[in-house]
Amino acid sequence: MSNSHPQVTAIKAFNDNYIWALTNPSNKNTALVDPGDAAVCIEYLQANELTLSAILITHHHPDHVGGINKLLEYAKANDWPVTVYGPASEGIAQLDVTLVENDTVNLTTLNCQFSVVDLPGHTNGHIAYYNAVMLFCGDTLFSGGCGRLFEGSPEQMHQSLTKLANLPAQTLVYCAHEYTQANLAFALAVEPENCDLNNYSELVKVKRKKNQATIPSNIALELKINPFLRCHEPSIKQAAQAYTNKNQQTDSDVFTVIRAWKDNF
Repeated sequence: MSNSHPQVTAIKAFNDNYIWALTNPSNKNTALVDPGDAAVCIEYLQANELTLSAILITHHHPDHVGGINKLLEYAKANDWPVTVYGPASEGIAQLDVTLVENDTVNLTTLNCQFSVVDLPGHTNGHIAYYNAVMLFCGDTLFSGGCGRLFEGSPEQMHQSLTKLANLPAQTLVYCAHEYTQANLAFALAVEPENCDLNNYSELVKVKRKKNQATIPSNIALELKINPFLRCHEPSIKQAAQAYTNKNQQTDSDVFTVIRAWKDNF
């Protein structure tokens, strides 16, 4: 199928979650990514006269799946067929289609498709949805940071982030939380002399003062400012060494140190 690019809109939920709405303007069909809160999604669908046709889930945490049942009830009341997609190994009961690495999701009503990327680390079965333009990566990669390790190992998370770092530079990164300002405070502690990071931090301060979103980011920017994608860089290696008073042997070892540092920051 031809791959057009839906309009992407952030629906704010809870304290700092973004639920992503992907809409085909020509037929008003919409897919929701990680709808943890049904109420804000239904409000958005009603306000914009949209038809819900798909739900995409990245992982099983309640702030990502908590709205599924009410959304399915709402869709049923409107006689809308909805397909729920998500990771095969996370035990999410409402899935119609379970996904693993390299599966393709064809959203025919939106005239677009995504490839599935396995991203264990934050949870064991976490996945992302990717096409040539955009990446929906849940709680794996954040702007300036990465997700906590609730289930996976540091080695797994480092491998997952390396996959994302190798995507095309222009890829838009749609993560699920507005964590950028806090992430950059830590990134500056790790790499205070990074000019790109300092400049970006000032830009983010201005945006957040105006309550503007810092997402989407893109891979090119993250490669310049995100310490978790820069574990191969001498400056990050030196910071890890200074933090632990010992040499790390591999980039994965450096990542392990930086992630533990962030947990205690």
